[in-house]
Amino acid sequence: MRAPTRIRRKAVVLATIASLGAGLLAGCADDGEDSDSNSSDGGSGKTTITLGLFGTFGFKEAGLYDEYMKLNPDISIKENVVERNENYYPALVNHLTTNSGLMDIQGVEVGNIAEVVQTQSDKLLDLSKYGKESDYLDWKWQQATTAEGQTIGLGTDVGPMAICYRTDLFKEAGLPTDREEVAKLWAGDWEKFVDVGRDYQKNAPSGTTFMDSPGGLINAILSSEKEKFYDSSGEVIYKTNPAVKAAFDLTAAAAEDGLIGNQTQFQPAWDTTIANSKFAAMSCPPWMLGYIKGKSKPESAGKWDVAQAPKSGNWGGSFLSVPKSGKNTEEAAKLAAWLTAPEQQAKLFGKQGSFPSTPAAYTMPQVVDGKNDMTGDAPIGEIFAEAAQNSPVQVIGPKDQIIQQGLTDNGVILVTQGKSPKDAWDNAVKTIDNNLDQ
Repeated sequence: MRAPTRIRRKAVVLATIASLGAGLLAGCADDGEDSDSNSSDGGSGKTTITLGLFGTFGFKEAGLYDEYMKLNPDISIKENVVERNENYYPALVNHLTTNSGLMDIQGVEVGNIAEVVQTQSDKLLDLSKYGKESDYLDWKWQQATTAEGQTIGLGTDVGPMAICYRTDLFKEAGLPTDREEVAKLWAGDWEKFVDVGRDYQKNAPSGTTFMDSPGGLINAILSSEKEKFYDSSGEVIYKTNPAVKAAFDLTAAAAEDGLIGNQTQFQPAWDTTIANSKFAAMSCPPWMLGYIKGKSKPESAGKWDVAQAPKSGNWGGSFLSVPKSGKNTEEAAKLAAWLTAPEQQAKLFGKQGSFPSTPAAYTMPQVVDGKNDMTGDAPIGEIFAEAAQNSPVQVIGPKDQIIQQGLTDNGVILVTQGKSPKDAWDNAVKTIDNNLDQ
């Protein structure tokens, strides 16, 4: 693992909210593995383009590689996937620093893009000549663009935030189940959302909580704020930003009142709460629907629905970058541009649920008519498109993930285990500052 580096006091990239939860992140080659991506494909005469990715980008699953290879018979595509970004990203930084062992295309998670822009842009190709800026959400394009105008990544997806909820559990607790009525209960105010949780808990089905986890709640609240951990000059402000403390305190209050489960997201015990229907609502970007589907029992299909969150925000999203050291940079850049074009992003949403970073895709049939097995007839494309277009632009800093993880895994989770909110906050601050100073 790479030791955390000291925060660099540079202007951070303006972008929509970002921290991705610890589990749905990116991957590349293991440390020390040399890429053989720059060779021909086994004597066939084809040019092999390799991708280092994390989590599930879905290109292979959606058939996009096969489609591209049919359009370009002289190209062969291979991907190397690491399940978790915490294993992938340190390796990627090492490969970029040493300029070796890199794939032709490397994925970069949004929580890391500011650091890559600030410290590694000289190792990456300017993709503004390949992707069309006008195709992408303005804030998404700017996330991967340097102050000098070099765009080192093309956006694959975004994570507009909604609330997924169990209609059966809501009904048992005496709450409305219609998505429009549900959204009105908490419209415009996260405190109202927690109040709905208190109403739920009064008549909650036995053994269930209103929400899945403290990390899910605080992340959703912070994702809807214009400023969280950094200001526009690059200064770390998480301790002095009242929005961060307010989000922490509201989450802690919900935890003290027993409204949230005591699990850490994307861990096996949390997966079990999904499978066993132990909570009624969760913060829900589009990619979470795929996670719910993968962890739920078959009988849960159709029992979920999706409502607008109290405030629009964004959780997640990634980029494709092309290292300059590759021998196939031109072909790699063309593939990256094709994979992230509106038409392919729409197909990917239709197959995998990854929500497009290209507004032109929002009117395409795959998005407009998009459905999910878990949420039945819910118009998920329309719901997430509205959230994407209303999400605030927010400063993202190079150590956002360290701060976010500290607030959750070393902070609010402790309140569900009996710590006072003050002690939990103090522990989170101590952990974060120690990591930032190393």
